[in-house]
Amino acid sequence: MGKARLEAFSDGVLAIIITIMVLELKVPHGDDLAALATMLPKFVAYVLSFIYVGIYWNNHHHLLHAAHHTSGSVLWANLNLLFWLSLFPVTTDWMGEHPLAPWPSAVYGSVLLAAAISYYLLQRRIIAADGSGSVLERALGRDWKGKLSPLAYLSGIVLSFVQPVAAQLIYVLVALMWLIPDRRIEHGLPAAD
Repeated sequence: MGKARLEAFSDGVLAIIITIMVLELKVPHGDDLAALATMLPKFVAYVLSFIYVGIYWNNHHHLLHAAHHTSGSVLWANLNLLFWLSLFPVTTDWMGEHPLAPWPSAVYGSVLLAAAISYYLLQRRIIAADGSGSVLERALGRDWKGKLSPLAYLSGIVLSFVQPVAAQLIYVLVALMWLIPDRRIEHGLPAAD
C-alpha cells in the first residue's frame, strides 16, 4: 500500500470522527440564550476534541509526508492510532454530559493517553520502515512535546478523581502546547519534496 492510500484512508476516518462528534450536539430545547447556555459543557468538550483531532490530522499529514516507505507494521500502527481517535466522540459526549464527574474526565484522559502512545508507536514504525537515520528520525530530535504529553495526560487522569475541572484544564493546556506549530518535520524535509 502506498502512502497516498494510507493518508486518504486516515483522512476519511478523521473526517467521520469529526462528523460524529458534531452530530452529538443537539439543538437546544428553548429559544433563548438560557437554553443555549445549557449546552455549554458539551460544546466546550466538542471544541477541545475538535482541536485534538485537528492536531492529529495536521501532524499525521506531516508524518506521512516525511515517510518514504510503508510496511505492514506501519499499517497496523496507523490503525491502532485511528482506533483510539475513533473513541473521541463517545468520550467527548460523556465528559460534556458530566463535566464535574471524575470517571468521564479520567476516561477522556485515558483515550488521549492511548492516542499519544499510538502516535509515538506509528512514528517508531515509520522510522523502522525507512531505516536508521531517516528524515523523520532526524526531524523529531528529542521530541520534548511527545514525551511531555503522556506525562501530562497521566497527571490529568489521576487528578480527575480529585478535581475533574483541573484535569480538563491540563488537557486544554496540552492541546494549546500542540497548537503552536511544530515545524521540525517541515524543516527536516529536503527542499525537493
